[in-house]
Amino acid sequence: MTFKDLGIIEPILKALSQEGYTHPTPIQEQAIPILLGHKDLMGCAQTGTGKTAAFAIPILQHLYNNHQNNIRSNKIKALIVTPTRELAIQISDSFKTYGKYTGIKNNVIFGGVKQHAQTVALRQGVDILVATPGRLLDLMQQGFVNLAAIEYFVLDEADQMLDMGFIHDIKKIIAKLPSKRQSLFFSATMPTSIVDLSRKILGDFDKVTVKPEQATAEKVEQAVYFVSKKGKIKLLVHILETQAIKSTLVFSRTKHGANKIVKLLDRDGIKAAAIHGNKSQTARQKALENFKNGSINVLVATDIAARGIDIDELALVVNYDLPNIPETYVHRIGRTGRAKASGIAISFCDQEERAYLRDIEKLIRQKITVIDKHPFIDFKDENTERKDNSHKNKPQRNSSGTSHRNRNNNYKKRRGFNSKNKR
Repeated sequence: MTFKDLGIIEPILKALSQEGYTHPTPIQEQAIPILLGHKDLMGCAQTGTGKTAAFAIPILQHLYNNHQNNIRSNKIKALIVTPTRELAIQISDSFKTYGKYTGIKNNVIFGGVKQHAQTVALRQGVDILVATPGRLLDLMQQGFVNLAAIEYFVLDEADQMLDMGFIHDIKKIIAKLPSKRQSLFFSATMPTSIVDLSRKILGDFDKVTVKPEQATAEKVEQAVYFVSKKGKIKLLVHILETQAIKSTLVFSRTKHGANKIVKLLDRDGIKAAAIHGNKSQTARQKALENFKNGSINVLVATDIAARGIDIDELALVVNYDLPNIPETYVHRIGRTGRAKASGIAISFCDQEERAYLRDIEKLIRQKITVIDKHPFIDFKDENTERKDNSHKNKPQRNSSGTSHRNRNNNYKKRRGFNSKNKR
């Protein structure tokens, strides 16, 4: 099936063709006909499956047809609410790309920057507004945004909205929307809290679920390294120096941790940049742009900042810190292996994170491959865990009688490592 078979109008088809898009992804193939039929939709799909185009194309087509019928005004007709600045910018760019021959105007608003440029654009009139919740409510209160004319409402990455504590903001926004509208609800996961929220947003709706049994990106090769907390940076440097990796996205649990990783990588001559909530929007955009154009090969991010990162052919995702929420792992590794591309995701697991690993494996219904041959191995698996503190100074024996400590030392010697010269 092609986009033309879905009944997409010529101006949008022309833009899609220029981007090299001819055949829709599964969620696009299922969702677009429903949305062109003016029904509400609940969509559940992995990251990287084409969700943005699944809702952007029908909205653009509806608005274009309305304009052709001389139904035009300066009022906002479509609202897309999404959790992060990066994702908001990415969605806005997609609307511009797909709608560049339609004459439909869209704008994006988000916090972390001065509002003047955003309010100027709003005064000039926009058809489609992409927004993060905080800035949207702020500008609504100031009178710059009125939602009374909204005909199409999209809540994207709903599960992340709840994780980030936006539930009250979302309820305030929904209360200002007209009851007669088409509503679209997209989420990568569907826990009970998300289903409950969807009932407050959607009317008579259809549901599209793409491979619900597949919790992780289909073509992402996954592996885990057992390593001590102090050994993580050494292992990361070792991997980056010994592997020819074009682009690596590293996830840190905290903002401070992200900054520290960048500092330690820089000490070893590896160029990297960090993006997180404490960075200005200008700094975040510059870091992301440098990563995309290859000026730097390593980007270190927190989960919130990374939600909107969409890098073509991202080679490697590294979970420097394992997340304590299993679904977050799914979102992280979904940054690679997007669409039809393959990808690799590796995780560093120290002893305090073993419970997180078990929860992740339970969610994805598979055991992640353990890489037990590396210079900084801490323990092989839970069966080799030291039973109590009295064993700290006693090297464990494997089945062949060789101690793990000796085995690691032998490995380091073969790789040119010793206690005096780390690399």
